[in-house]
Amino acid sequence: MKLPLLVVPTLVFAIGLFAAPPPPPVGNGAIRGKITLAANGDPVHGATVTVSRTGRTAVSNDDGVYEVTGLAPGSYQVVVHLQSLTDQSKIVDVASDGTPATADFSLQLAAVKETLTVTANGNEQTTFESFQTVTSLDGVDLALNSKPSLGEVLEFQPGVAKRSFGPGTSRPVIRGFDGDRVLVMQDGLPTGTLSSQSGDHGESIEAVTLERLEVVKGPATLLYGSNAIGGVVNAVTGHHLRQDKPQDGLQGFLATSAGTTNAQASGAGGFNLGIGNWNIWGSGSGQRTGDYNTPEGKILNSSTRGTNTTGGFGWFGAKTFFDMGYRYEEGSYGVPFAGEFEAHGHEGEDHADEEEAPANIRLAFRRHNVRGTLGWKNADNFLEGFRLSLNYSDWRHGELENGEEATVFRNRQGTYRGVFNQRRVGRVTGSFGFQGAHRDYKTIGAEALAPPVRQDNIAVFGLEEVQFERVRFQFGGRVENTRYKPMGLPNRSFTGFSGGAGINVPITVNTAFVANYTHSFRAPALEELYNNGPHVGNVTYEIGNPNLVSERSNGVDLAFRRQTSRMRAEANFFHYRLQNFVYLAPTGEEEDGLPKAQYSQAGSRFTGTELSLDLALVRSLWLNLGSDYVHAELVSGPPVPRIPPFRGRVGFDYRKGGLSIKPFVRLANQQDRLFPTETRTAGYAVFNIMGSYTITRKHMVHIFGVDAFNLNDRLYRNHLSFIKDRAPEIGRGIRFSYTMRFF
Repeated sequence: MKLPLLVVPTLVFAIGLFAAPPPPPVGNGAIRGKITLAANGDPVHGATVTVSRTGRTAVSNDDGVYEVTGLAPGSYQVVVHLQSLTDQSKIVDVASDGTPATADFSLQLAAVKETLTVTANGNEQTTFESFQTVTSLDGVDLALNSKPSLGEVLEFQPGVAKRSFGPGTSRPVIRGFDGDRVLVMQDGLPTGTLSSQSGDHGESIEAVTLERLEVVKGPATLLYGSNAIGGVVNAVTGHHLRQDKPQDGLQGFLATSAGTTNAQASGAGGFNLGIGNWNIWGSGSGQRTGDYNTPEGKILNSSTRGTNTTGGFGWFGAKTFFDMGYRYEEGSYGVPFAGEFEAHGHEGEDHADEEEAPANIRLAFRRHNVRGTLGWKNADNFLEGFRLSLNYSDWRHGELENGEEATVFRNRQGTYRGVFNQRRVGRVTGSFGFQGAHRDYKTIGAEALAPPVRQDNIAVFGLEEVQFERVRFQFGGRVENTRYKPMGLPNRSFTGFSGGAGINVPITVNTAFVANYTHSFRAPALEELYNNGPHVGNVTYEIGNPNLVSERSNGVDLAFRRQTSRMRAEANFFHYRLQNFVYLAPTGEEEDGLPKAQYSQAGSRFTGTELSLDLALVRSLWLNLGSDYVHAELVSGPPVPRIPPFRGRVGFDYRKGGLSIKPFVRLANQQDRLFPTETRTAGYAVFNIMGSYTITRKHMVHIFGVDAFNLNDRLYRNHLSFIKDRAPEIGRGIRFSYTMRFF
């Protein structure tokens, strides 16, 4: 079966190479204009102008003037972005005679933004025109929503829930998919952490230091591999995705926040210095929280602490570019109630003293990360550009029992990714490339469930787009091989193909219908193959299955989008059927005080919807509505474990000048569709108010924020929490924040 799998991506590449006549000369068209503030007409300095799906950008100068060059004749969507202001877009026609097109923009504060994504297809575009469904949060959104971990930040975004074992461990769950099926990346490459392997492992990304945080919902396996069968979370710093000359001068930010109920305090700052073709950057952040309070009382050992430091430099010429950066992260977080499970999880220990207090369990982590990028652009041939990204991550975390290290986890991972961008030829454009990784994984101590393992991965992929007057088609494929070499056990190798096709139909200028079909492949994860022993992080005595075969998924995604100056609406529907779905099947027995379960496989179905509506009732008052739902079950009958319940959101957004006041209520139904090892979770309604005041100047923006959460002090539980029966969610509290950006 391997030969037919290789034929499909070969055909994809061939269509891109030969389906159109030879490439025309490099475009000599341009788009230029001026960007001003709507409130007073002052020029806007430092705004980013993006010509969507071309990879070409420009930055406005001190007079608010910009120019984008090297464009072939045609129609383009041009998007202007400045953090804290509403992004604005226009359709601009570039003439064939080389006459520059003019497009002026006037930016203001408004209730909805023209959000951007670079994750969906590898080139920056608006989320409205993307084939996949994307949620994108910019730096201001993240500063106003400062939380101790990634799952906490993204919880309640459409289609996104959080899995947790306490605040420091939370990780995003996308459309019911968790663990190895959701890929967390930084600037397009895996972070190299171990958050996917266990419920008590967290991600170390500090969201307030990011330019954007993007969530691609649904399979993203064509571009990013089998770990993205459920979706992708991409933390975009903006440093390693740049290929154009940076803005001259100094830009940067300062941010701080403080909150009650968990004694939160954080601070962050960063700068970007452009000198000619050179760019130098650096940032640092620190955050800590204490044990959090609930309506039932304080949850002990739930405190968190983390710091993050990064720096780098790059050179960006007319045809070539490169950059190099280093990142260091360290911190620790408590794992509430883990000591109670741990007391039952060590076979052979003497537990005669039943009155002895459970151990206090914390995880202390650190990560060294070195990242480099090089490539070419604006070439005068079919291969317009190429980007090679190299990444090395050294992750270590130790499980501390009463302050002493009991288990050490090490994960060293090197990743490379090369992408060739094709020049648009007739109606066809696209990209193709290769990707690979080498991983050394080792654990030492009481929770060393798997032997040392070396894992290698290699893949080739392609993604093509065909543009007609009224419709766009996208299709692509990926062939991937994953190999495991465990110490003392037989090697395993998995090869598979992922492929897909989509159609985007603009019904009107402001309305679009999108449909996608995807076939995805996922190799079993290391922990699914080789774990064997008491695993407190998943509250299970796990038994791996080295004979597992690959997962296969066939899915359909449908989306309807409408976007005007007074309304933004989106309706998404998805249905996925998975063959050989890997899950922990309970045996009905206990061992070392934990329920015993073995990794098994069966067919499964995931079906769901996401609905959102933002509607202007009057000029300064918007209505915000939203809901999401996932129905997931094994073909053999029982529901898939830890699936979020039906959720809803009702709120308003009042805006007057720089003031925004957003009262809203978050709703969740009871979850009584249960896996045999689960317990029911009651429904709830939680009231919140978010407010901000923004002061905009020519070279600076000040944002003052307040977030009053769980105002009704509702006792509620997260169905995806491993400790939901012991630990409800956070009680009534308030968080203050301040962000200053200069440019």
